[in-house]
Amino acid sequence: MKIYKLSQSINDGYDTYDSCIVIAKNEDEARLIHPSQSVTHITIIDGKPQFMGTYGDGSGHYIARDMGWVEFDEVDQIKVEYIGTAKPGSKPGIVVSSFNAG
Repeated sequence: MKIYKLSQSINDGYDTYDSCIVIAKNEDEARLIHPSQSVTHITIIDGKPQFMGTYGDGSGHYIARDMGWVEFDEVDQIKVEYIGTAKPGSKPGIVVSSFNAG
């Protein structure tokens, strides 16, 4: 597993994520990790992949639009920087995120 810094400048106002550090197998998989822990998976809806969230009580899922990051069809615009190799046994996901609260 590798460690990457993801950053974006598409959404740069209040209540947005500007960057995050993630663990992933490769750059392509890193781009698919959303910096919000509320966004838990990706689902195909009407033929298009969407970031999805899970309600805190586990009662269901929602499309994670306007979650302060890029939309799924913009992940190719995320800047990805390789940082290093993760410790053996590390699991893919978010390490830390930078959120600009308004």
